[in-house]
Amino acid sequence: MARDETALIVGAGSGLSAALARALAAEGVRVALAARNPGKLDALARDTGALALACDAVERAQVEAAFAAVEKKWSAPDLVVYNASYRTRGPIVELDPAEVKRALEISAFGGFLVAQAAAKRMLPKKSGAIFFTGASASVKGYAESAPFAMGKFALRGLAQSLARELAPKGIHVAHFVIDGGIARADDPRAAERGEDGLLAPDAIARAYVGLWRQHRSAWTWELELRPWVERF
Repeated sequence: MARDETALIVGAGSGLSAALARALAAEGVRVALAARNPGKLDALARDTGALALACDAVERAQVEAAFAAVEKKWSAPDLVVYNASYRTRGPIVELDPAEVKRALEISAFGGFLVAQAAAKRMLPKKSGAIFFTGASASVKGYAESAPFAMGKFALRGLAQSLARELAPKGIHVAHFVIDGGIARADDPRAAERGEDGLLAPDAIARAYVGLWRQHRSAWTWELELRPWVERF
């Protein structure tokens, strides 16, 4: 039986977002996918019946337009997932400040804009969920990867603050620490890491859906996911 629920995934692509879209669609959830280049989502949209939208998450007008498009077609999203990020690497003295700024904008500021738009629509209903995709860099800064850590640390801080602000108002906010590489068919790391050395996208997606279905008497605000062979 189809559920009267709508989900919006911002920063959608072919990995985790695609797996999550398929998992949600299998439950009868109406799915909208937002990305700077929506053309790359055509096949996924056909497979899942999703609505593909053009949206640069760091542009407030585009974020609002994406939410408005979802509302016009179905209803305000019950679940919003922020899955966008950007990284630039290198020694601190060699980093391009413009690239660092871009990393901060996409990894953190875009998350703020999307969360703000979601909260505006969820607060009147006193229900909904806002999920943020983090990484091991959310809690651990690696050498020559400062911009990514800066953005992911900020996103985690946003999620924690919003969980404390919005959970008592009926909105489930959660942050996911994805500690490890996400498997892709063409990933050269798969052979060297062995069986289950990379996170399976479908397994991650099931964790997202399971957390979304939690009863509000036992909400999780942060969930860490990693392969059983990953050191931490």
